[in-house]
Amino acid sequence: MQHRPVADLMTRDVVRARRDTPFKEIVELLAENDVTAVPVVDELDHPLGVVSEADLLRKCSAQADPSGLTPVPHLEAWERAKAAGVRAEELMSAPAVCARPEWTVVEAARLMAAQNIKRLPVVDEADRLQGIVSRGDLLRIFLRRDDAVRDEITRDVLQQTLGLLPSEVTVEVRDGKVTLGGSVEVKNLIPIIERLCRSVDGVVSVSEHIAYRTDDSRSSPTGR
Repeated sequence: MQHRPVADLMTRDVVRARRDTPFKEIVELLAENDVTAVPVVDELDHPLGVVSEADLLRKCSAQADPSGLTPVPHLEAWERAKAAGVRAEELMSAPAVCARPEWTVVEAARLMAAQNIKRLPVVDEADRLQGIVSRGDLLRIFLRRDDAVRDEITRDVLQQTLGLLPSEVTVEVRDGKVTLGGSVEVKNLIPIIERLCRSVDGVVSVSEHIAYRTDDSRSSPTGR
Protein backbone atom coordinates (compact mmCIF):
# COMPACT_ATOMS: atom_id res chain seq x y z
CA MET A 1 0.00 0.00 0.00
CA GLN A 2 1.53 3.30 -1.06
CA HIS A 3 0.17 6.84 -1.32
CA ARG A 4 0.60 8.51 -4.69
CA PRO A 5 3.53 10.96 -4.53
CA VAL A 6 3.19 14.62 -5.43
CA ALA A 7 5.43 13.93 -8.45
CA ASP A 8 2.61 11.88 -10.00
CA LEU A 9 0.05 14.66 -9.60
CA MET A 10 1.92 17.92 -10.10
CA THR A 11 2.03 20.05 -13.25
CA ARG A 12 5.59 19.92 -14.60
CA ASP A 13 5.40 22.59 -17.28
CA VAL A 14 5.20 25.51 -14.86
CA VAL A 15 4.51 29.08 -15.97
CA ARG A 16 7.00 31.29 -14.14
CA ALA A 17 7.51 34.95 -13.40
CA ARG A 18 10.82 36.66 -12.59
CA ARG A 19 11.46 39.25 -9.91
CA ASP A 20 11.14 42.09 -12.41
CA THR A 21 8.16 40.76 -14.39
CA PRO A 22 5.78 43.75 -14.67
CA PHE A 23 2.19 43.75 -13.43
CA LYS A 24 0.57 43.68 -16.87
CA GLU A 25 2.77 40.83 -18.07
CA ILE A 26 1.76 38.76 -15.03
CA VAL A 27 -1.92 39.35 -15.84
CA GLU A 28 -1.19 38.22 -19.41
CA LEU A 29 0.58 35.08 -18.15
CA LEU A 30 -2.44 34.14 -16.06
CA ALA A 31 -4.91 34.76 -18.89
CA GLU A 32 -2.91 33.09 -21.67
CA ASN A 33 -2.16 29.96 -19.64
CA ASP A 34 -5.53 29.70 -17.86
CA VAL A 35 -3.96 29.66 -14.39
CA THR A 36 -4.76 31.64 -11.26
CA ALA A 37 -1.21 32.06 -9.91
CA VAL A 38 2.44 31.82 -10.92
CA PRO A 39 5.56 31.19 -8.85
CA VAL A 40 8.22 33.90 -8.88
CA VAL A 41 11.74 32.49 -9.27
CA ASP A 42 15.27 33.84 -9.10
CA GLU A 43 18.10 33.31 -11.57
CA LEU A 44 18.70 29.76 -10.27
CA ASP A 45 15.01 28.83 -10.57
CA HIS A 46 14.50 28.93 -6.81
CA PRO A 47 10.91 29.91 -5.88
CA LEU A 48 10.83 33.23 -4.03
CA GLY A 49 7.07 33.61 -3.73
CA VAL A 50 3.77 33.23 -5.58
CA VAL A 51 1.71 35.90 -7.32
CA SER A 52 -1.99 35.05 -7.44
CA GLU A 53 -5.09 36.76 -8.75
CA ALA A 54 -5.84 37.79 -5.15
CA ASP A 55 -2.49 39.60 -4.96
CA LEU A 56 -3.15 41.46 -8.21
CA LEU A 57 -6.71 42.41 -7.28
CA ARG A 58 -5.41 44.52 -4.41
CA LYS A 59 -4.51 47.14 -6.99
CA CYS A 60 -8.20 47.36 -7.94
CA SER A 61 -9.67 47.16 -4.45
CA ALA A 62 -7.34 49.86 -3.10
CA GLN A 63 -8.48 52.42 -5.64
CA ALA A 64 -11.06 55.07 -4.85
CA ASP A 65 -14.62 54.55 -6.12
CA PRO A 66 -15.18 57.11 -8.93
CA SER A 67 -18.77 57.57 -7.77
CA GLY A 68 -17.65 58.39 -4.26
CA LEU A 69 -20.24 55.99 -2.80
CA THR A 70 -17.77 53.42 -1.49
CA PRO A 71 -15.03 54.60 0.88
CA VAL A 72 -11.46 53.47 0.29
CA PRO A 73 -10.86 50.47 2.59
CA HIS A 74 -8.36 50.69 5.43
CA LEU A 75 -5.20 48.84 4.43
CA GLU A 76 -2.25 47.67 6.46
CA ALA A 77 1.17 48.91 5.37
CA TRP A 78 2.00 45.63 3.59
CA GLU A 79 -1.34 45.74 1.77
CA ARG A 80 -0.67 49.30 0.60
CA ALA A 81 2.76 48.22 -0.62
CA LYS A 82 1.24 45.39 -2.64
CA ALA A 83 -1.45 47.63 -4.05
CA ALA A 84 1.23 50.05 -5.23
CA GLY A 85 3.47 47.28 -6.59
CA VAL A 86 4.34 47.13 -10.26
CA ARG A 87 6.75 44.14 -10.38
CA ALA A 88 6.42 40.51 -9.32
CA GLU A 89 8.75 40.86 -6.34
CA GLU A 90 6.55 43.67 -4.99
CA LEU A 91 3.30 41.83 -5.62
CA MET A 92 4.07 38.26 -4.58
CA SER A 93 3.16 36.50 -1.36
CA ALA A 94 6.47 35.42 0.16
CA PRO A 95 8.27 33.33 1.13
CA ALA A 96 7.14 30.52 -1.14
CA VAL A 97 5.70 27.54 0.74
CA CYS A 98 6.99 24.50 -1.15
CA ALA A 99 6.56 20.74 -1.36
CA ARG A 100 8.88 17.91 -2.41
CA PRO A 101 8.18 15.49 -5.29
CA GLU A 102 8.32 12.47 -2.97
CA TRP A 103 5.71 13.82 -0.54
CA THR A 104 2.40 12.01 -0.29
CA VAL A 105 -0.98 13.56 -1.01
CA VAL A 106 -1.59 13.59 2.74
CA GLU A 107 1.56 15.61 3.48
CA ALA A 108 0.82 18.16 0.75
CA ALA A 109 -2.83 18.50 1.74
CA ARG A 110 -1.95 19.05 5.41
CA LEU A 111 0.54 21.79 4.51
CA MET A 112 -2.02 23.53 2.28
CA ALA A 113 -4.59 23.39 5.08
CA ALA A 114 -2.13 24.63 7.72
CA GLN A 115 -0.96 27.53 5.55
CA ASN A 116 -4.41 28.21 4.02
CA ILE A 117 -3.01 28.20 0.51
CA LYS A 118 -4.30 26.72 -2.75
CA ARG A 119 -1.10 25.55 -4.40
CA LEU A 120 2.49 24.53 -3.65
CA PRO A 121 5.56 24.94 -5.85
CA VAL A 122 7.42 21.62 -5.89
CA VAL A 123 11.21 21.77 -5.55
CA ASP A 124 14.09 19.30 -5.68
CA GLU A 125 16.94 18.83 -3.19
CA ALA A 126 18.60 22.01 -4.49
CA ASP A 127 15.32 23.96 -4.10
CA ARG A 128 14.95 24.32 -7.87
CA LEU A 129 11.41 24.47 -9.20
CA GLN A 130 10.23 21.12 -10.59
CA GLY A 131 6.47 21.61 -10.75
CA ILE A 132 3.42 22.96 -9.01
CA VAL A 133 0.59 21.09 -7.29
CA SER A 134 -2.85 22.52 -6.58
CA ARG A 135 -5.84 21.52 -4.49
CA GLY A 136 -7.47 20.25 -7.67
CA ASP A 137 -4.46 18.07 -8.43
CA LEU A 138 -4.67 16.43 -4.99
CA LEU A 139 -8.38 15.77 -5.44
CA ARG A 140 -7.62 13.72 -8.55
CA ILE A 141 -6.94 10.70 -6.34
CA PHE A 142 -10.71 10.48 -5.85
CA LEU A 143 -11.08 9.86 -9.58
CA ARG A 144 -9.55 6.41 -9.17
CA ARG A 145 -11.72 3.60 -10.47
CA ASP A 146 -13.62 1.63 -7.84
CA ASP A 147 -12.08 -1.65 -8.99
CA ALA A 148 -8.56 -0.21 -8.58
CA VAL A 149 -9.38 0.86 -5.01
CA ARG A 150 -10.93 -2.53 -4.25
CA ASP A 151 -7.94 -4.41 -5.65
CA GLU A 152 -5.49 -2.33 -3.61
CA ILE A 153 -7.44 -2.89 -0.40
CA THR A 154 -7.73 -6.63 -1.03
CA ARG A 155 -4.12 -7.14 -2.13
CA ASP A 156 -2.08 -4.59 -0.18
CA VAL A 157 -4.11 -4.08 3.01
CA LEU A 158 -5.84 -7.38 3.71
CA GLN A 159 -3.46 -9.92 2.19
CA GLN A 160 0.03 -8.41 2.25
CA THR A 161 -0.15 -6.18 5.33
CA LEU A 162 -2.54 -8.15 7.56
CA GLY A 163 -2.09 -11.65 6.15
CA LEU A 164 -5.81 -12.30 5.78
CA LEU A 165 -7.33 -14.70 3.29
CA PRO A 166 -9.62 -13.36 0.55
CA SER A 167 -12.45 -15.40 2.04
CA GLU A 168 -12.17 -13.74 5.47
CA VAL A 169 -13.02 -10.12 4.58
CA THR A 170 -15.13 -9.05 1.62
CA VAL A 171 -14.66 -5.66 -0.04
CA GLU A 172 -17.17 -3.70 -2.07
CA VAL A 173 -16.42 -0.23 -3.46
CA ARG A 174 -18.94 2.11 -5.04
CA ASP A 175 -18.17 5.75 -5.81
CA GLY A 176 -15.17 5.52 -3.49
CA LYS A 177 -17.31 4.30 -0.58
CA VAL A 178 -15.94 1.06 0.86
CA THR A 179 -18.11 -1.59 2.51
CA LEU A 180 -16.36 -4.37 4.41
CA GLY A 181 -17.92 -7.69 5.43
CA GLY A 182 -16.89 -11.16 6.50
CA SER A 183 -15.43 -12.45 9.73
CA VAL A 184 -12.05 -12.27 11.50
CA GLU A 185 -10.59 -14.06 14.47
CA VAL A 186 -10.28 -11.19 16.99
CA LYS A 187 -12.28 -8.01 17.56
CA ASN A 188 -9.29 -5.69 17.92
CA LEU A 189 -8.30 -6.38 14.31
CA ILE A 190 -11.42 -4.66 12.98
CA PRO A 191 -10.46 -1.01 13.73
CA ILE A 192 -7.01 -1.70 12.27
CA ILE A 193 -8.57 -2.93 9.03
CA GLU A 194 -10.85 0.12 8.90
CA ARG A 195 -7.99 2.56 9.55
CA LEU A 196 -5.77 1.05 6.87
CA CYS A 197 -8.60 1.05 4.34
CA ARG A 198 -9.25 4.75 4.99
CA SER A 199 -5.62 5.49 4.17
CA VAL A 200 -5.90 4.10 0.62
CA ASP A 201 -5.91 6.83 -2.03
CA GLY A 202 -9.38 7.34 -3.49
CA VAL A 203 -11.36 6.11 -0.49
CA VAL A 204 -14.21 8.45 0.41
CA SER A 205 -15.62 6.52 3.38
CA VAL A 206 -15.45 3.09 5.03
CA SER A 207 -18.40 1.16 6.45
CA GLU A 208 -17.59 -2.13 8.18
CA HIS A 209 -19.88 -5.05 8.99
CA ILE A 210 -17.19 -7.51 10.06
CA ALA A 211 -17.97 -10.20 12.62
CA TYR A 212 -15.40 -11.57 15.06
CA ARG A 213 -14.97 -14.92 16.77
CA THR A 214 -13.06 -13.78 19.85
CA ASP A 215 -13.49 -10.56 21.83
CA ASP A 216 -9.91 -9.84 22.84
CA SER A 217 -10.85 -6.40 24.20
CA ARG A 218 -12.14 -7.90 27.46
CA SER A 219 -11.63 -11.00 29.57
CA SER A 220 -14.62 -13.11 28.48
CA PRO A 221 -14.73 -13.93 24.74
CA THR A 222 -17.98 -13.34 22.90
CA GLY A 223 -19.16 -13.23 19.31
CA ARG A 224 -21.48 -11.03 17.35
